[in-house]
Amino acid sequence: MKHGTNGRRSGPSASDEFDDAEDESLARDLSSVSDERRQDANAAQRDGIAAPARRSTAGWQILGVVAELMLTLAAICGLYIAWQMWWTGVQAEHAQQQQLQSVGWSDPSKNDTTKVAQAQQGSPPVEPEQASEGELIAQIYIPRFGDQWRRNIVQGTDAVQLNRHGLGHYTDTQMPGELGNMAVAGHRNGYGQPLGDVDKLQSGDAIVVRTKDYWYVYRYTSDKIVLPDQIEVVASNPEHPGAQPTKRMITLTTCEPKYSSPTHRWISYGELAYWAKVSDGIPKELAKTDSAGAVKFINNDRQSVAAQLDSLVPVIAVAALLYLVFFIAAAVAWRWPVLREIRQGHRPRPDLSLYGTLLRWQPGVAPVRVILLLLLLLIAAAAVIQWLCPWAASTIPYLRSASNFVTV
Repeated sequence: MKHGTNGRRSGPSASDEFDDAEDESLARDLSSVSDERRQDANAAQRDGIAAPARRSTAGWQILGVVAELMLTLAAICGLYIAWQMWWTGVQAEHAQQQQLQSVGWSDPSKNDTTKVAQAQQGSPPVEPEQASEGELIAQIYIPRFGDQWRRNIVQGTDAVQLNRHGLGHYTDTQMPGELGNMAVAGHRNGYGQPLGDVDKLQSGDAIVVRTKDYWYVYRYTSDKIVLPDQIEVVASNPEHPGAQPTKRMITLTTCEPKYSSPTHRWISYGELAYWAKVSDGIPKELAKTDSAGAVKFINNDRQSVAAQLDSLVPVIAVAALLYLVFFIAAAVAWRWPVLREIRQGHRPRPDLSLYGTLLRWQPGVAPVRVILLLLLLLIAAAAVIQWLCPWAASTIPYLRSASNFVTV
């Protein structure tokens, strides 16, 4: 007796059963391959080896290198600003401290029995009566600029004197205490920016000038902005040029505007209030009283740590020595593990990169390589400040006009 319809069987055929068995076998094979790949990946992670990664195209790699070059250029520009705004001031502070130590003037901050000097009226003594170019003639204190603010005043106003020695005295103007106008010039930006805050002066502010033996206390009166060729502002009687002087004045001249090529001059005037003897103590404007009632000098005259150096060459030498020691020790202890893993195929070949290549070529484990790279960058940054920035400031026309830099 026949079953089904039109003579066909309703159950699965032999070919269908064979296809199902083949599919199950293929699924088991794929599962096995996946498990092996997962095991290999886990093993690579345990061994600290990066899984293979697809390399970027040549175009993206070139773009990455260009980006690194742009960042490097930006860093150099930042180092130039640091040189202009900070390092030139450090060098100026160092030079002023050295010059002050060479003359051996008394230091009010080192006196344990400081007292307020008696104010003297009448015609003050003139000191010094004359001076040679670059000679220290006075120190100047302006409390409005801070208790620790002090600068030297040397004879002459050329760039060499202003860049290294604080403020420069116009040679054709009067000396401290002399009837007429004692005029000085100073930078408003860079080189310690001695007159960087000149716009903050207020009427009546003290401008204290100290020579070897005398204090001269001036009071700020007024200011104005003039063109560079208006030299009457430093005349002996700037209020009435050509007339005989009737006052003992001080004039501070600096650049305007502050952060670009100067087109004008900022002029600040002061008039002598009184004078005192250094041997009698310190002016009340530079004195403070501690909790015990003792009189102290407001300025402790402490030199900054950086100003102990006049050059970054010692910093470069020490950093280079440290790099050499770390490099040799790492090469002996670990050799070049990253390069070895790339060569053996345990690590993918990296994309093109300037700093990446520099890091890979350092010996040792990752922390040591980072330290070595940082030492190299420190050496490069110090070299830029020490040699490249002064070269640029003395060679590139715009930078030369903005920085007033001259080789000493």
